Amino acid sequence: MTGDPPPRPAERFDEVFDVYFAEIHRYAAKRLGPDAAADVAAQTFLEAFRQRRRYDPERAHVRTWLYGIATKVVGRHKRAETRALRTRARLGPGRSSEEHTERVDSRVSAEGLRGELAGAIAALPRGQRDVLLLVALADLSHDEVAAALGISYGTVGSRLNRARTTLRKALGGTNPMLTLEEQHG
Repeated sequence: MTGDPPPRPAERFDEVFDVYFAEIHRYAAKRLGPDAAADVAAQTFLEAFRQRRRYDPERAHVRTWLYGIATKVVGRHKRAETRALRTRARLGPGRSSEEHTERVDSRVSAEGLRGELAGAIAALPRGQRDVLLLVALADLSHDEVAAALGISYGTVGSRLNRARTTLRKALGGTNPMLTLEEQHG
């Protein structure tokens, strides 16, 4: 099935759900924490189901389309995301005994963000935060982010650049993608 095109939402929505629900749930958990993730994922698929006949495979892959819907649903939970990020900012640096893979994943997740980085992400304008987190958490390309959010490729690049510049400045010029051990080691 590796070379097969993904199922079209209008034709086989149950397959779309089976293939992508866990991935969208993980994205929502990283943005808002585990408590809100199930609601966000369920709302994403409810909206996708309602819009399934309007899905245009020429415009975006079904996975990208779902991330676009999920990002809009997360946007409606903006206060919860901002609260989660600010809470992580107050908690300070994470434990140093985490596994490396857990550290990589947790550096940009709502559950793992600590200190100044979380506060800086919370302070970003929504458009910049959405672009940054779709790239960092969902590993979407610039083209996919553009399709998911309905913005131009150039807008993705400029928002991502502004977000990274803002984060570096907020962190005193350090690279926000490095852990404390990597920066000082």
